Amino acid sequence: MSAVDREKGSYDEKASLEQTEQGGNGVEVTEAPLPATSWAGTAEEKRLVRKLDMRIMPLTCILYLFAYLDRTNLGNARLQGLPQDTLGGDSTGVLFDWVNSAFFFSYILCQVPASVTSKLFPPRIWLGCAAVGWGLASTLMSTGFNFPGIPLYLSFWYTKHEMGTRMAYWFGFAAVAGAFGGLIAFGVQHAQTAISNWRLLFIIEGIPTVLLGFITMWLLPNRPEETSFLNEDERRIQLERRSRGLKADVGRVVNKKHIYAAFMDWRIYLAGVIYFGANCALASISAFLPTIIKTFGVTNARAQLLTVPPYAVSAVVLTLTAYVSDRLQSRGIPMSCAACVGGIGYLLLLTVPDDNHVRYFAVFCITSGTYTVIGVTIAWTAHNLGSETKKATGIPMYMAIGQCGSVLGSHIYPSVEGPRYIKGFAVSCALEFVAAICGIVLTISYRLENRRRNKKYGVPDPDAAVDTTELADKAPMFRYVL
Repeated sequence: MSAVDREKGSYDEKASLEQTEQGGNGVEVTEAPLPATSWAGTAEEKRLVRKLDMRIMPLTCILYLFAYLDRTNLGNARLQGLPQDTLGGDSTGVLFDWVNSAFFFSYILCQVPASVTSKLFPPRIWLGCAAVGWGLASTLMSTGFNFPGIPLYLSFWYTKHEMGTRMAYWFGFAAVAGAFGGLIAFGVQHAQTAISNWRLLFIIEGIPTVLLGFITMWLLPNRPEETSFLNEDERRIQLERRSRGLKADVGRVVNKKHIYAAFMDWRIYLAGVIYFGANCALASISAFLPTIIKTFGVTNARAQLLTVPPYAVSAVVLTLTAYVSDRLQSRGIPMSCAACVGGIGYLLLLTVPDDNHVRYFAVFCITSGTYTVIGVTIAWTAHNLGSETKKATGIPMYMAIGQCGSVLGSHIYPSVEGPRYIKGFAVSCALEFVAAICGIVLTISYRLENRRRNKKYGVPDPDAAVDTTELADKAPMFRYVL
């Protein structure tokens, strides 16, 4: 049966989308009744998902690749003379710690209002301008960056059965950036130029980001109900897909009640604790991995080159874990297992000070475990908050809490404590295991709540639309991903 034939049997003629111009406020879209027939598993849906993957995933992944290149280049710049040129040598490493943590302060303060505000603008303009801004900032650092909006944006397009793998592709590019960053830094280390190597590094990794921002403004699709990227058949399929298990917003609207609900949801704060632990490890690894590997007794250039394999392996581990997580619709247990792997890596660094082969293996455990924790956690909350406004508030809320861990991670590896860095390894180790425990607590909580609702309201069709416009994830027929 063709998409048009299915449409005729599934929609009332009044189910068309009405668009009205609103001065400078963009397009207000009035939602039609939800379709009576699901497109789940049909050839039309599979064709649409392939189309989405071909356009959306390359752009968002490359955006994050360059975002993370611009964030991780500071660790490589440290070995290329930045402290000597700009920080008076910084023999204690304290000044570098503050330089590394400066990014996170504005990130913590701004990401909740920025993410909520992003719902009022076309995604391609919002994300494209953000890319141009951070690219300019990174490039200009030669003279002297994460996106809470992307998980929200991807939830416009992908179902809960697809989000884990897509988030892994996206966040996995942070690990790819670590690998590429090491290769680029290795090449720059051997460049003979009129400017310092670290200055050249910032320029090489910053300028492409600005260009990518303008490409994003041109190619990235806006919301499903208003983009010209979809034809009308595809649009109707996508609107039905977006409302499986919940009821998606249509149009650039913000539900104030759901903002309040996010701030009152204890599970978001517990997710923040998970993110705090993982980001403490992530920030310290991103900034200090070349320095840690240098304690193995290798040269600066070789230390930068040896950062590549751990990042490459972590990208593969994250993708495989997310794929299994999608198939099983289980996030908490895989996430907790990954956190334990990261914690074991830190234990090895603490307890095996003299065997560099074991210590290098420990680095693989840390990167693989930590990146997987963050990628799976983002996918977990992408469905479990229930509505777009609560996602737009809740996702940056726990990310803001998590970035406080990034600030901590920037200050627990002072140079004077090398090469053992006992304090830094011990703190990161403990926080990885705390994240694992919190993941188990959240899983049990979601399981008990789903069981309570099933007993009280009955077991819903997992692909049926659920009206979450008033209660978000507290709607009686809404069910959490475990």
